[in-house]
Amino acid sequence: MSESIEKAELAKRASRTLARMTSAERTQAILDAADEVDRMRAAILEANASDMGRAREAGMPGPLQDRLLLTDDRIDGIVSSMREVAAQPDPLGRVIRGWTLDSGIRMEQLSVPLGVVAIVYEARPNVTADAFCLCMRSGNACVLKGGSAAHGSCRAIADACRAGLARSGAPVEALELVDSPDHDETRRLMEAVGIVDVLIPRGGSRLIRSCVESAKVPCIQTGIGNCHVYLHESADLPTAVDIVVNAKTSRPGVCNAAETLLVDAAAADRLLPEVLEALVARGVELVGDEGARLVADAHGIPMGVATEADFATEYDDLKMSVGCVDGVGGAIEHVNRFGTGHSEAIVARDYAASERFLAEVDASSVYVNASTRFTDGGMFGLGAEIGISTQKLHVRGPMGAGDLVSTKYLLRGDGQVR
Repeated sequence: MSESIEKAELAKRASRTLARMTSAERTQAILDAADEVDRMRAAILEANASDMGRAREAGMPGPLQDRLLLTDDRIDGIVSSMREVAAQPDPLGRVIRGWTLDSGIRMEQLSVPLGVVAIVYEARPNVTADAFCLCMRSGNACVLKGGSAAHGSCRAIADACRAGLARSGAPVEALELVDSPDHDETRRLMEAVGIVDVLIPRGGSRLIRSCVESAKVPCIQTGIGNCHVYLHESADLPTAVDIVVNAKTSRPGVCNAAETLLVDAAAADRLLPEVLEALVARGVELVGDEGARLVADAHGIPMGVATEADFATEYDDLKMSVGCVDGVGGAIEHVNRFGTGHSEAIVARDYAASERFLAEVDASSVYVNASTRFTDGGMFGLGAEIGISTQKLHVRGPMGAGDLVSTKYLLRGDGQVR
């Protein structure tokens, strides 16, 4: 038997125990795991240093190294997020709706765990802790398969969380980490019908597309982020500079970073030069359409030629496409054509334009006068996220513990027959 299937079956058995645990017991399991992550931080940082050394030797791009890196501050953030999730209301046992049928049978629809959640992810060690605590809060067991570049870090965090489970008396099999780097183990998780209840990929477009197209178990598409910032002709220039620079450069390797800058053609001469200069000063490579290049050339700002492929690309790096559009309608048309349904922003002082952008842009998160970088479980008050869904079923946007549930109907009769 493959490692993935063996560990998924262990998680399946543990999920039945989790379904019987009280909210207080699951809360304690998360708190004990958070304490163990805190206590074992030296071992986690040591493992991460080894992962980082291999990543540098392999020439991993800087933004991806940033996703891989753990520091004392980042471990503090992981521990804090775990404790925040532990403090959240129990998402299980909520009565969604209920009524008495014509037959006299009393019916309730109740929130229940999904069962076994498999998460396939790349060089993002924090996902290990996020996935565990969100699954535990919602009564699910999890099977994790992280990328080989982060395996030491993921294993160290998983070991700490499992130590917390043992300390609390919860089944340690509620968290299983697949150690093998073999891609066949990922495929087996995708095909584990009857064992894995849902698969959630977190990573680049290739990983997500592979899972969505190949999975035989239900799959939630997450994270592909070709995000835009659109500068309406009414935009305040200092606000535009701050938002664009933050959206592009604060962490260019994450999925909520902006990849394309759009500007009203009528206001390009006023808005673009200062924004582009601020981006170039921070090391951003620019490519643009004809209108954007004319403005850039007039101010001596380097800018290459943007193709349609550029406008469709999630760079995950210090590179940005720039385009001129014909008003808010043109911006909406461009975003809905090239966007991935993740996060989109308009910078404007015009109320009508802002409201139209909010209403007509098809994405999980749409902003007015704010950076796309806020699309995040922690920023949304979820404590952590298991992914940012860019599909419309079964959930959309940052996914917290309350999204990792299903429902079932409970019906109580007194002898009715049909």
